[in-house]
Amino acid sequence: MSGNARETILEVARQTAQAHGYGGLSYRDLAAEVGIKPASIYHHFASKADLGAAVARRYWETTATELDAMLAETGDPKRAMQRYPEFFRRSLADGNRLCLCSFMSAEFDDLPEAVRAEAQAFADVHIAWLAKVLVAARAVKAKDSEARARAIFAAVSGAQLFARSRSDISKFDDLIESYRASGLIPA
Repeated sequence: MSGNARETILEVARQTAQAHGYGGLSYRDLAAEVGIKPASIYHHFASKADLGAAVARRYWETTATELDAMLAETGDPKRAMQRYPEFFRRSLADGNRLCLCSFMSAEFDDLPEAVRAEAQAFADVHIAWLAKVLVAARAVKAKDSEARARAIFAAVSGAQLFARSRSDISKFDDLIESYRASGLIPA
């Protein structure tokens, strides 16, 4: 486990934070789930803030890679826009969890600065990707792309929050369809 302990800790911490937020991260609980002593986590992460920042950074970096891969795979910016909500839907389908950085953003005032920065980076990555894809899809002019990207990001992450509060993924799907019907998300 020692070689993979850091990765295992990051994965368990991600799942925990998606279900309970940054405030739900406990070295004792993580250690029990990973099967190590709580003090062993300090070997990899000197503080809860270090752990939270590492988890959030890994999360947005992975998501950025997945977004770019999806765009390359589809080869079509309009198709990539249609698939974009899948990133948020996956969390709901995985035990009614929230997107990690959306959950952390809800705790923003209580987060250490390093964790705040990583949670904000998640939104920045999504908005930049959306703006780029909206222009490539000819859905908006470049000057309007960032505002539209922010609206889409906020709407999709809000749909996830609403669906989670109802423990009903169909609420997410219904909201996404309404965003498409209204033209917020290009169809």
